[in-house]
Amino acid sequence: MPQLAYVNGRILPLADASLHIEDRGTQFGDAVYEVCAVMNGHILDWQPHLVRLRRNLAELGIVLDIADGPLTLQARRLIAANGHAECIIYMQVSRGTAKRDHAFPGAAPANLVMTVRRFDFAQRLRQLETGIAIITQPDNRWGRVDIKTTGLLPNVLAKQAAKQAGAFEAWLVSGDTVREGSSTSAWIVKDGRIITHPTGTAILPGIARDSLIRLAREAQLVVEQRPFTLAEAMAADEAFLTSTTAPILPVVRIDGQAVGNSTTGGKTGPIVRRLAELTWNEVARQTGWRA
Repeated sequence: MPQLAYVNGRILPLADASLHIEDRGTQFGDAVYEVCAVMNGHILDWQPHLVRLRRNLAELGIVLDIADGPLTLQARRLIAANGHAECIIYMQVSRGTAKRDHAFPGAAPANLVMTVRRFDFAQRLRQLETGIAIITQPDNRWGRVDIKTTGLLPNVLAKQAAKQAGAFEAWLVSGDTVREGSSTSAWIVKDGRIITHPTGTAILPGIARDSLIRLAREAQLVVEQRPFTLAEAMAADEAFLTSTTAPILPVVRIDGQAVGNSTTGGKTGPIVRRLAELTWNEVARQTGWRA
């Protein structure tokens, strides 16, 4: 089946999908985006993704002239046309196409594109058993990373550093504070307490992050939203990350050092296993997906 994309109201072959060279997303990174998981043909956490998209558009003053209902129909239509039961849908909204000028254009309509690609979510269950390694990198991003813009060069460089080091992810550190991963939320566990950086302008308010906080609290687990240091992470009982494409993965090594004590170090711990159970049960509840 040919791969199809959505561009401003049209579904067409991916090879033919394009925007004008003066799209402001291309020239300025003047755009926001969302990535959603699709399992068993159903979009996971779709409504929270829409809420975040609208919030980010408002923060940048970008007007998208399509309501949530029609946007949902177009997204589902594109997923169905591509024929993938398990995939990722990517949505990007730029300020539009206009003569290159830093100031906002007067009347350019926003550009909306969507793409779909197949994704193997079962691999995450295998990684839940093995755990993943991460490295740390300096956080040199701009001051509003709470807005999910396409200006991701620092994230790209951090992710590439992780790849070259044979790691899954890079955690971004400011001073001695761990903020988040290059494309994930960062967590540690100490003495049964689940700790993650608070929301604000310093981190992206992750959809998977918010879902996990809710699920953990419903299960009577203690969640603390506070900054934590790299030293705390190194001394944690457990560590893990969350994201749309990696709902929850245990971090078993940080900068080459095993996470946990001599008994559990370098292994998936009991709190992460409990959280993974809650997470995948929620996935099944929303989508019916099971490995």
